[in-house]
Amino acid sequence: MTNPSIANVSNSTVQSRRQSGIARFARNVVRYRVLLLMLLPTTIVFLLNCYIPMFGVIIAFKDINYVDGILGSPWVGLDNFRFLFATSDAWRVTVNTIAYNVVFIISGLLLSVAVAIAVNEVRARFASKFYQTVMIMPNFLSMVVVSYIVYAFLHPEYGFVVKHVLPLFGYDSVNPYMHPQAWPYILWLTKMWHSVGIGSVIYLAAITGISEELYEAAVMDGAGKWQQITRITIPLLTPVMVILTILNLGGIFRSDFGLFYHVTLDSGALRSTTDVIDTFVYRGLIQLNDLGMSSAANFYQSVVGFFLVLGANALARRLNRETALF
Repeated sequence: MTNPSIANVSNSTVQSRRQSGIARFARNVVRYRVLLLMLLPTTIVFLLNCYIPMFGVIIAFKDINYVDGILGSPWVGLDNFRFLFATSDAWRVTVNTIAYNVVFIISGLLLSVAVAIAVNEVRARFASKFYQTVMIMPNFLSMVVVSYIVYAFLHPEYGFVVKHVLPLFGYDSVNPYMHPQAWPYILWLTKMWHSVGIGSVIYLAAITGISEELYEAAVMDGAGKWQQITRITIPLLTPVMVILTILNLGGIFRSDFGLFYHVTLDSGALRSTTDVIDTFVYRGLIQLNDLGMSSAANFYQSVVGFFLVLGANALARRLNRETALF
């Protein structure tokens, strides 16, 4: 039998530890109250926009109707997922989504790092700030505005490219919105123009944090500018590059809806090369009013992205623990 005195001592020890833990937590709250107050608005925004809406994930497993509401609608199990993947276009839009995102992630990484290094080498302060401003500005344009800019270049009759550039190569009276094979390149150029500038800001901030003493020591050892970049700048940028790549992999099944919908004008002739999961689901929602199917697609994208982040982080931690996100 258990000795009652020993049991009482054990219970008192647990209670004392619990009380000391609560007291320590209260002291930390008081000690870091200013930081916690600064964190409070962001926490509220995340709760309202990211966590509370997660309740809606049950829509992916229900046959939603507006009479019964979300909770009262009947459960359909995985039928919404079957409907999503049973269509003949499911494979095409999935391949398009992954292919575009892989190209965007790799090329965006390389170009952002290259631009950041190039801007960092500009010694004139005014010129450096000017270049940074010019590169960042496209990011503040919505894709609706960007679609009009692209349309100004590709208008079938009055577009600058159609009217002045293509005739130089022997192409007359071309309607780019009827030629799907050209749009992977057009979308890539548009995406890079829109995002590389803002993407380079993070790398530029990381470069400015590198000690100048390292470069001075390299110069004394006879290292040229290219050697300084390859032996100092890029290795020290590697952890940031890995972390941002891991985060981007989480959205590999998601696409920039405005890029693929507005810029292409949702032209039916282009869908073989420009249709992605987001545009496919959007049209299904508009035409069929099927909330269950669209929710299933979104849930599928989130789950796959979550496991991709975990897998990429595990690989990064295995190769170099310092470059892992967690």
